[in-house]
Parts: sequence; C-alpha cells; structure tokens
Amino acid sequence: MTIRARLGGRYSRFEHGFGCVCHSPEFLWINDRLFEGLSRRSALKGIIASLAAASFTPPLAAAQPDSRPLLFTDVRVFDGHSDALLEGVNILVSGNRIEALVPAGEAVGDARVISGGGRVMMPGLIDAHWHSIMAAIPQVVAVTADIAYVHYVAGDEAGRTLMRGFTTIRDVGGPSFALKRAIDEQIVMGPRIFPSGAMISQTSGHGDFRFRNEIPRSAQSGLSAAEAAGISAIADGDAEVLRRTREQLALGASQIKIMVGGGVSSLFDPIDSTQLRPEEIRAAVDAAADWGTYVCSHVYTSKGINRAIDNGVRSIEHGQLADEDTVRRMADTGVWWSLQPFLADEDANPKQLPEQREQQKMIAEGTMQPLNSDRNTRPIWPGALISCLTPQRPPPRASNWRRFPDGFPTPTFSKWALAETQNCLVFQAPEIPIQASWA
Repeated sequence: MTIRARLGGRYSRFEHGFGCVCHSPEFLWINDRLFEGLSRRSALKGIIASLAAASFTPPLAAAQPDSRPLLFTDVRVFDGHSDALLEGVNILVSGNRIEALVPAGEAVGDARVISGGGRVMMPGLIDAHWHSIMAAIPQVVAVTADIAYVHYVAGDEAGRTLMRGFTTIRDVGGPSFALKRAIDEQIVMGPRIFPSGAMISQTSGHGDFRFRNEIPRSAQSGLSAAEAAGISAIADGDAEVLRRTREQLALGASQIKIMVGGGVSSLFDPIDSTQLRPEEIRAAVDAAADWGTYVCSHVYTSKGINRAIDNGVRSIEHGQLADEDTVRRMADTGVWWSLQPFLADEDANPKQLPEQREQQKMIAEGTMQPLNSDRNTRPIWPGALISCLTPQRPPPRASNWRRFPDGFPTPTFSKWALAETQNCLVFQAPEIPIQASWA
C-alpha cells in the first residue's frame, strides 16, 4: 500500500519527496521546537551536573584521615566493672575499637600518642531510657510542630548527648529510625541508638496524645498528629497490638515499648490505672520474641508491673510506685528495673495542671524510697537493676548523679551505666556489638 493510499488525498502533501512528512512546514516547526527544548534542557542538566560535581568532589589537596592507631597515655582507667581505677596502663585504640591495655612505657609501632594529662578515661556511658526525638523540646511542641523541625532539633541534641559522654542509648519511644541511620552513616554526630519506634498504647492510655476535640476516632478521622509522626501507636485488641508491634519491627525496632499504666504527661489516664489487657500484652511479647527481641513497659504501680511480668515483659520503665514484694519479684525473675531520678525539683519537666504537679511529687517520693533503704536489705540489689540515671530534660543530664544519696559512690553509678546496662541491651541478640569492659 502506498503512502498516498494510507494517508488519503487530504494529506497527500506529506508524501516523501516534495511536500513529504519530513519536509512539511508542520513537521519542521515541531522539529525545531523539540530540538530547541532539548538543547535548553541539556544545557541546564550540564550546568547542574557540573555544580553537583563541584560540590561533592573533594579538593585535590584535601588531607586524608590519619589511619594510624591511637595510644592514650598518662590516664587513669575506669574499666566499667571495678570500683578502683587502673593505673600504669595505656589504651590502644584502632579505628573505633579498643584493642588492648598496654603497660605504661611500652612502645606501640607507629601509633599516634595522645597524653591524657592524668585524667580519668572510661568507656562511653549507656543510657537505657532516652527519647531521642523528644528530649530537647516540650511535649506540646513534639506533637504540634512540623515533624521536620522536630527531627532537626533531635539531630542537634544527639550531638550534645554524645559530648556528655553517652555513646549508646536505648530509645524507648519515638521515630528515631532516621536519626539512627544518619548517625550510623556519619551524616550527623550522635550516640549509637537502639530504637523502639512508636510507643504502643491503648485508647486513653499513656501514649494517647490526642486532644479532646479529636475524640471519638472514626474511619474518616485518620491518625492523630503523634501517630502520624511515629511517636505513638494507639491499638485496641490483641490483633491491633500485634499489627502495630510488627510494624515497628519492620521499621527496625531493636525492642518494643508498650504502655501498661498511667503517667504524668498524658491527659486522660490516672497514674494508678492499669492498661492493656493480658492478651494484648502477650500479643506484643510473642511478636517481639518471634523477632528475637523483647518488650519494655512504661508502668509505675505494683499491679501494672505484675501484669507486665505475668505476660512476658522483660524491662520495667519507671516503677517508682512498686512495693517491696514486687521489686523482689523483679529481682527474682531477672526483669530489668529501669528507674529514673524523677525528683519534682527545678529540673523536673514543667507541668501546667495542679494534678500533674502532685503526681510528680508522688513519683519523686517513689524514686527515693528504694534508694534510701538500708544497703544490706535494699531489694534492688539481688538483680533488679537501675539504669538511666537521668531525667528527660537534657541540660543537667550528667549532674543528676549527685542527686542520689551520699551512700552511692560515683563508681556505683558508673557501673550501672556501663556493665549492667550493657546486659539489658543484649536482650535482643548475642551479636549486638556492645562491650563495656576493656579488652
């Protein structure tokens, strides 16, 4: 079939030869416009590529990092286990690992020597209860500000946390996955993070941060601001708890955080309320166990703590209102007690409502009661371990150790924040690279 037959007489001018498609005014106009656009886009792409190359190509004269091992001399060493400081030894570091303790005066190859000037050198501290995303901002900002702003603040605070000496933190609630990745990839400076992801809470529980005008929830209302940001996950019934737990594991949670009791910061729940039914707790515990990890639980009261333990929770967060029998049960069953110094003083989180301030006083009394008991009968010593010796507000973080009774020497606190807390982190799996001792 000829082109004339295919096009018909109406389009005969588009035949090859004089007036063909390739030479028609219409085609030539389209062709010119296409090539003009392509040329502009090609030029623009070339400019962008050049700028990008200039931005990311290191200067030719840039110094390469010194890969030699470091030898720290003239230091007194706290090893994370004993009360006495080690003297007469130097510390050899290769890359980001401590290689060995070297007798003072012994030469070590081509190592760079750094003198400590007689200072104390110790492993990095481990904080077992930290909220990377919410540590440096008020609660109302965390749930109302643009989430990008919240993450920017968290990245800045991560650097300060590291500079205070905390090289590892267990994040027990909040969307810290992106921050963890940025730190792991050395994009920002901060401690190693063990993230929990969103805190799983029942409706009206300690993780329900909705305002009154957001209740009731319906199929049309969608997620609350805190849920959309990944701060909390509201779940009712064992099927929903199972789903929310698996979602956090899919995102990379190293452990799961649930709410089994009331709190000071939440709007709806009495502090002595017990939350999540046994089958709901068990759903989270079973899902975590299938993943090779464990569940930690926010809870203050003996009733809530015992419900958590009955259903497989391995770490109790707070627990200031526990009675002696409950504390002994934690010790006897190997459950971790992560107790923080909430002291209702000038460093406490400011609360607007009078009832919240009264609850803070109650928690403060509960904080000091086990610590002020007789050293030989104190129920926490058989195995229920205290970790995270700091409040939620970051500025006085390291100084809060001084707020405990005089009978607790600094090495005791240091061991809690090093060797003992290390054991909590390895609940997940034996391959976790945490070593508080010096090899």
